[in-house]
Amino acid sequence: MIIVDTALARRQAEGRPIRVAVIGAGFMAQGICLQLERFVTGIRLVGVAARRVEQAHSMLGRVSRREAVCVRRRGDIATAERTGHVVICEDAELLCRSDEVDVVVEVTGAIEHGARVTLAAIDAGKHVVLMNAELDSTLGPLLKRRADSAGVIVTNADGDQPGVLGNLHRFVAGMGVTPVLCGNIKGLQDPYRNPTTQQAFAERWGQKPEMVTSFADGSKISFEQAIVANAFDMRVARRGMHGPTLPPGTDVREALAHYPPGMLDGGRRYVDYVVGAEPGPGVFVIGRQDDPLQQHYLALYKLGDGPFYCFYTPYHLCHFEVHNTIARAALFDDAALAPHAGLTVDVVATAKTALAAGTVIDGIGGYLTYGECENADTVSAENLLPMGLAEGCTLRRDVPKDATLTYDDIVLPPDRLVDRLRAEQGRSM
Repeated sequence: MIIVDTALARRQAEGRPIRVAVIGAGFMAQGICLQLERFVTGIRLVGVAARRVEQAHSMLGRVSRREAVCVRRRGDIATAERTGHVVICEDAELLCRSDEVDVVVEVTGAIEHGARVTLAAIDAGKHVVLMNAELDSTLGPLLKRRADSAGVIVTNADGDQPGVLGNLHRFVAGMGVTPVLCGNIKGLQDPYRNPTTQQAFAERWGQKPEMVTSFADGSKISFEQAIVANAFDMRVARRGMHGPTLPPGTDVREALAHYPPGMLDGGRRYVDYVVGAEPGPGVFVIGRQDDPLQQHYLALYKLGDGPFYCFYTPYHLCHFEVHNTIARAALFDDAALAPHAGLTVDVVATAKTALAAGTVIDGIGGYLTYGECENADTVSAENLLPMGLAEGCTLRRDVPKDATLTYDDIVLPPDRLVDRLRAEQGRSM
């Protein structure tokens, strides 16, 4: 949003920066804190919450020029603010409930913990920016309803691919072109990748192998595209999406030719992806315009003869743009991307290998399961197990490789908040 820079400059000049708490101290949290501490005006990092305070100390030592202090009481946060220190908390809810915080950025990637933190922030009247696609995809509609009731914004983030797609969708629709497919551009898709195969890449970039695996095995893109679908009332054309692999160097504007003929002719609107298109790793929207005069103009502007047109953004810059989301929420009550109503697309757990009865399912980006998009009505009708709830479940029986897990296949862990919230979300859909 071009107006954000002016609005933030005004807040800086007035001495009223937006005050932000970051929940998490990992790779992406580091990037956000770096951006807020060194390169953004009008926003002030109040503190970081991490279950391992030493990790937060180390991270802030790399990115902040201010001294970090550990606090255990809400009053200590105000003291730290007055003395110019940045806060570290082990208890995330302490920051969420602080009067010194306006916006909470949740960037843990954990669903159970992330749900607790997000609800605490909403209950305390804070806007929440979710850089937690797993949580957003699994419980987004419920969190959105809670936020609406509290009069605050819960939103996905600018910069990450769902937020970039959300902005591009709004841009295309704002011109009177109907978006019919929101697509993601991937360089690799292999559902059988695991933390061992991705170890070297993870070490090179300072990331966790499980996080890197979630990108490679398709789980992350499934969560991300589900978020987009749920924001714009879209569907998937089949379980797992089509995801055509394009010849190396293929321009993304040729993507439509690689989907099934007539897929977009019936008035349905989809999320999907392509592998290998250029420029990657960006996003694209295929829009439809049937007006002959508008088609004439679009042909003049080199977008083709129609009725389908491809619009794209050639990159996604993740933490570099999160300050825009913070400002949109705090200053304009605007969400970069949030669920429209209930779930239209969900992410289901699929066996990465043959699984034996008694197996306890590991986490997202692990060795045992990968996530696939499926339409929410099918998930409900077939009693399929959401990927976001699979970790910690115990198998009742053997499950073959590539089989989609169902609730009948597993025993849920006892007394999880996410299961209660998921049931509540289902009752209200």
